[in-house]
Amino acid sequence: MAKSSNPEGKPGVRIVVAGDRGTGKSSLIVTAAAETFPTNVLRLLPPTRLPEDFYPDRVPITIIDTSANPEDRGKLAEELKRADALVLTYACDQPETLNRLSTYWLPELRQLEVKVPVIVVGCKLDLRDDQQQVSLEQVMSPIMQQFREIETCIECSAYKHIQIPEVFYYAQKAVLHPTGPLFDQESQTLKPRCVRALKRIFILCDHDRDGALSDAELNDFQVKCFNAPLQPSEIVGVKRVVQDKMVEGVNERGLTLTGFLFLHALFIEKGRLETTWTVLRKFGYNNDIKLSDDLIPHSSVKRAPDQSVELTNEAIEYLRRIYELFDCDLDNNLRPVEVEDVFSTAPDSPWNDVPYKDAAEKTALGGLSLDAFLSEWALMTLLDPARSLENLIYIGYPGDPSSAIRVTKRRRLDRKKQQSERNVFQCFVFGPANAGKSVLINSFLGRPYSDTYSPTIDDRYAVNVVELPGGIKKTLVLREIPEDGVAKLLSSKDSLAVCDIAVFVHDSSDESSWKRATELLVDVAGHGEDTGYEVPCLIVAAKDDLDSFPTAIQDSTRVSQDMGIEAPIPISSKLSDFNNIFRRIVNAAEHPHLSIPETEAGRSRKQYHRLINRSLMFVSGTLIVWHPTTVSFLMHSELRVLETWFAMVRFSYD
Repeated sequence: MAKSSNPEGKPGVRIVVAGDRGTGKSSLIVTAAAETFPTNVLRLLPPTRLPEDFYPDRVPITIIDTSANPEDRGKLAEELKRADALVLTYACDQPETLNRLSTYWLPELRQLEVKVPVIVVGCKLDLRDDQQQVSLEQVMSPIMQQFREIETCIECSAYKHIQIPEVFYYAQKAVLHPTGPLFDQESQTLKPRCVRALKRIFILCDHDRDGALSDAELNDFQVKCFNAPLQPSEIVGVKRVVQDKMVEGVNERGLTLTGFLFLHALFIEKGRLETTWTVLRKFGYNNDIKLSDDLIPHSSVKRAPDQSVELTNEAIEYLRRIYELFDCDLDNNLRPVEVEDVFSTAPDSPWNDVPYKDAAEKTALGGLSLDAFLSEWALMTLLDPARSLENLIYIGYPGDPSSAIRVTKRRRLDRKKQQSERNVFQCFVFGPANAGKSVLINSFLGRPYSDTYSPTIDDRYAVNVVELPGGIKKTLVLREIPEDGVAKLLSSKDSLAVCDIAVFVHDSSDESSWKRATELLVDVAGHGEDTGYEVPCLIVAAKDDLDSFPTAIQDSTRVSQDMGIEAPIPISSKLSDFNNIFRRIVNAAEHPHLSIPETEAGRSRKQYHRLINRSLMFVSGTLIVWHPTTVSFLMHSELRVLETWFAMVRFSYD
């Protein structure tokens, strides 16, 4: 196989050598660089550089010597934190220096939070007493069990030139081809993320999608990764090795996924990590076993605060095909295990955690319908477009990733146009505690009514498809805002920019709930007026099965008329009477120029600006021939008169 060259384009590897005084650090470094044992060596060497052609990966190495003297502890800590890899030394003829590794050096690294590969090196092998011969594995096994950061152990002799180049080769290799991301030393198995990446690579190379790599496909893979073809006899040999150890690793069509994974586990067990890393890097993976940033078109998801991102029809059609492929029994129910299988070629399943976990409606069997599956994708694209794109690539999206998403028009332009063409609408759900927000959202996801009250602590998302007349489908995202989270939300200028519509829920039987919901409505509307991100608003009178408080109709009529929005919409989650609330939310979001509340302060501000503009037009039209200084004086004078007059009007109005 061809040798790798400068993996990940790394400019160099910085290796720090540390250990007790007198363990042979400086002699080790000089012998490696000069290939001769020094008769006199400095107590502390300057940085030593090995040329890039010293090892096959052609990455230059800088070796840093350190002092173990107490007065140099600060400098030592600084160097340890800058290291790419550490060489910890002990002297083979001084057992106490070996003990110091586990009692001082390794715990010190953890305390300093130095998380890099560690190579333990026993120096002065030539001085060890032959009568105290103990195998390195026997000595180091307990320490390596306790300190998993140890990558490997090796003994050497600078004086006799025994295994000196190997020390820094292993250190460099631990940086360029680390074991940790690929292999679990304890269970002796490939790590899950490594398996997922290799599975994706296998599928990409299985051009005919028959579940096996034929001889031709195996050869194409070899050429792509290592720039050299396999001879027919080599292909036969590879398959024989696999079949001897694992019968299911090869079938009549070629090398199976099981066999492919077995080969990589075998390479790693034999110390050939560079083979697996070369494969991963050829397919764009970095040291975290994730696709490199340059493969994800982040630049295509730039947008203004009041723009959102949606999947294109092309991407949605691809996801439909993926759903059909993994819905093996064609029952429109993608079970949790099948959802996991969809993302089995991604580093992890993106929907296992909030806000996506439990955000979509589940079938009676606990799975996802096609609408729910697409809704989850719509939610992820709305909240985190880059992550959505990334996962589309992981599951094999064949087109240009940038063709999978589109940035919508700005919401303020939709208001001017009096129509929104969005397919995904985000609705903020406000309301006081125990008003019925969570019950409303649960009903949106088809969940049964429950009298049990459980306060919402953090923002919660729910997403579903809403069918409009004519069979048109829109995706609605409900974001529940806890009452004590409203102030924090409104502390940000752009907080309402992402909102298409806001709903204010109150308990229709509780006057205090109504008053608090009204206060929240005024706060949100005022924030929209101040920032220019006004949003349509609806009031929802929940718990309509209970008796309304005495002045409910009078108060709600007054507030809705004063603010210029629709009267409260009564619903009863207990009676499953929702009054077409979700369809009405979507309709209001589609016509964003309507249902925008106007506060008293906002109305006064508009009147004031109209008067100012009218005055400026008058001054401009009648005094244009006057001297500029006179015009300026009269303009300011006119404004002062208007301001005084307007204040009087406000006083009378109040």
